[in-house]
Amino acid sequence: MSDWPLYEVFVRSKHGLNHKHVGSVHAADAQMAIENARDLYTRRNEGVSLWVVPSNAITASAPDEKEPLFDPSQDKVYRHPTFYKLPAEVDNM
Repeated sequence: MSDWPLYEVFVRSKHGLNHKHVGSVHAADAQMAIENARDLYTRRNEGVSLWVVPSNAITASAPDEKEPLFDPSQDKVYRHPTFYKLPAEVDNM
């Protein structure tokens, strides 16, 4: 079984909520990964949908990359709503 690819499992607990990463499963293919994920992570009907994604298909930033990755956005003042007049109907932002 260790030769099977690893899939990351995401569960959406209710309609309208985001999928959340809950763990991973090994499976021969995507269909088996869905079935294994259902059996492991939704035993008490706590999910309304599942996503399984091959682990090797996920690209993510590392926590130590936070400054070089996100700090440049602070240099772009036009991204912040401080230069716009808000309508009276909008209480706060």
